[in-house]
Amino acid sequence: MEIKVPSVGESVFEALIARWLKKDGEQVAKDEPLCEIETDKITLEVTAEADGVLHILVPEVETVKIGAVIGTIEEGATAEAPPAGEPAPPVREPAPPKPPVEEPKPTPPPVKEPPSGPEPPMSPSGRKLAREMGVDAREVKGSGRGGRVTVEDLQKAASAGAEPALALSQAVKGNGRSQAREAAPAAAPSAAAVSAPAPAPAPAAAPAPPSGEEGRITRKAMPPIRKRIAERLVAVRQQTAMLTTFNEADMSKVIELRKQHGDFFLKRHQVKLGFMSLFVRACCQALKDCPEVNASIEGDDIVYHHYCDIGVAVGGEKGLVVPVLRDADRMTLAQIEQQIAAFGEKIRTNRLAVSDLEGGTFTVSNGGVYGSLLSTPILNAPQSGVLGMHTIQDRAVVRDGQIVIRPMMYLALSYDHRLVDGKGAVSFLKQVKEYIEEPEEMLLEG
Repeated sequence: MEIKVPSVGESVFEALIARWLKKDGEQVAKDEPLCEIETDKITLEVTAEADGVLHILVPEVETVKIGAVIGTIEEGATAEAPPAGEPAPPVREPAPPKPPVEEPKPTPPPVKEPPSGPEPPMSPSGRKLAREMGVDAREVKGSGRGGRVTVEDLQKAASAGAEPALALSQAVKGNGRSQAREAAPAAAPSAAAVSAPAPAPAPAAAPAPPSGEEGRITRKAMPPIRKRIAERLVAVRQQTAMLTTFNEADMSKVIELRKQHGDFFLKRHQVKLGFMSLFVRACCQALKDCPEVNASIEGDDIVYHHYCDIGVAVGGEKGLVVPVLRDADRMTLAQIEQQIAAFGEKIRTNRLAVSDLEGGTFTVSNGGVYGSLLSTPILNAPQSGVLGMHTIQDRAVVRDGQIVIRPMMYLALSYDHRLVDGKGAVSFLKQVKEYIEEPEEMLLEG
């Protein structure tokens, strides 16, 4: 059976073999992940369609066309057992015992046998992290859904493995010093008979500094998705008249709303009530009054959209992706939060489809989750607007002539000035601010 690069969209023509998850000649089972491939849009896994033995035809870090054969599965076959090892060398006679004055060597710790059995369920990024940490995933008990091993599980396992090793190293050093002190009096008479002291050992030579670039830099090929992001960002700056306007929103009532109804919301919908769903709802309301922000330019035409397909920018391991909430103006807060959570799981497990990224009439990006205080978000072409959310910070503001402390968030709207005038951009951002500061009005209208 041939293993082919799957088609992931009409505009995707080639893919990079990022990593083989199985070795050549290894036994594989149906639906078991075989390799990861990267396109200029997404990263996904290729799974086995039958039981058998894997034969790899295309190595890692090779770019191939969509539909190309990258390997085969020999159905019904069984992987050959590894050849028997060579006979052990003859046992040498033990050396005569050394005098007591010599410091004994510490006994090395016993070698731990590697566990057997399949790896627990975990994402490709988790497997990569486990290899970098030197953690055997088969020794880790997953705390995620269905026994999935999470990043926190790997970090705990790595920390647990480092502490015994450090304690053993300190114990060996301490044991060597104590034995040397005990042996010193016994060695004194023999030392007196020596005519001259032994010369001190020469200090170890310092390692030579690396020559040229070797050891000072790491050079890697740019992944296809990173190339695509770079091309799109440069094109936006060159082909649009992008401008950014700013405002700030008092988050007091939204925070209070989440405190009062958050537990009930979670219990009823099995998902937390976040800020993103409220901002998506506010944007949908404001786009109805400012249709040019929800429009795009196609040639000499302006295309107005009478629906709100809102893109939600999410940072993934390979770069920023923007999955789209279809007809977000018709969704409830719970449906928005559930869809965002589903996108997050798809990104972590490399199951995001190109169809999840296509389209979109407006984008919301939350840099506040990374601690950003203020930024100018860049347009997601051909859209004409993107809203940037930022971190919430207690600041002194004036209310009714009094200086008070309020949780404030800076808001930024980047827009295409070819289509959106300053008045429309400012009006849109002001409406979003008012809906967030008075969420009851927004929820009653929705």
